[in-house]
Amino acid sequence: MIAQSPVEPRDTSRLMVIDTIHDSISHSKFSDLTDYITSNDLLVVNDTKVFPARLVGKKEKTEGTVEIFLLKQFDDGTWDALSRPAKRLRIGMVILFGGGDSGFGERLSAEIIDKGEHGHVRVKLDSADDIDTSIDMLGKTPLPPYIKHAPDRYDTERYQTVYARTRGAVAAPTAGLHFTSELLDKIESMGVKKTSVTLHVGIGTFRPLSDEEADGDHLHSEYCILTDETAGMVKECRSNGGRVISVGTTTARALESASASGTIMPFDGWTDIFIKPPFSFRSVDALITNFHLPCSSLLMMVSAFAGRERILDAYNDAIKSGYRFYSYGDAMFITGSAR
Repeated sequence: MIAQSPVEPRDTSRLMVIDTIHDSISHSKFSDLTDYITSNDLLVVNDTKVFPARLVGKKEKTEGTVEIFLLKQFDDGTWDALSRPAKRLRIGMVILFGGGDSGFGERLSAEIIDKGEHGHVRVKLDSADDIDTSIDMLGKTPLPPYIKHAPDRYDTERYQTVYARTRGAVAAPTAGLHFTSELLDKIESMGVKKTSVTLHVGIGTFRPLSDEEADGDHLHSEYCILTDETAGMVKECRSNGGRVISVGTTTARALESASASGTIMPFDGWTDIFIKPPFSFRSVDALITNFHLPCSSLLMMVSAFAGRERILDAYNDAIKSGYRFYSYGDAMFITGSAR
């Protein structure tokens, strides 16, 4: 059921509509999303932009091949990264990227300045040019591990929302991949307002949770920004009886992180909020989302929003109906919460 490539155009993907108020499931296509929203609603998207975080290079001295997957940048400019193979890396070792068949020369290097567990390393990047430019030239699109083909130029464009703006994610906010510029224009022409948050999606989004993690109160941290303007639009929408429609679980995480005090406020920082049953949503009234991996925190969030049994029934229906799953797959629109 795992989609290995997306459909074209983007909005021709299928859409399962789950009405939690009337306890019904219906089937549509994403381009018909306008049939299920009204001018009172507010569409909230995540404008994070995926960067080509996967770098393949060679050790400076032995020329052994090393893969570095950049995860997040620290305040001092160094990076937390995953490395492979990790066991043979040593502090002080330098990895060179470029040269050979790349056509760019050896224009980027990574020095190992610390080692952690599970393949994590802290690296210092250096380049004769702007580092982000060098990463863009030499890096590869960080496709999820369940997509088996090597990333190509098509993925560079397609594994990115049409409204991506703020660089920093190592995984796409995939619910947004279904939107075209034309569909967004059509939605806004209906009078539906639109705003954005920024949540830089981390690699933890793909990890199945252990029993211990699932029982915990916190999740992997992701950087989140929600402006005063967006907070005001959310308050206005709800006070006028409209619905705040979250495009994706990452957007929902940002909205609920900013609402932890009971009312939505501007937010700028790291969030480790873990949304799982039972959870009282304070700012999200409807949710657009893809179909998620078993044992994932995302599936737990969707279950908290719509009810676990209802979501399991919906997934069984999706399997029987031939829906396509995960990042490049189809979508569901949950039109009300289980509040």
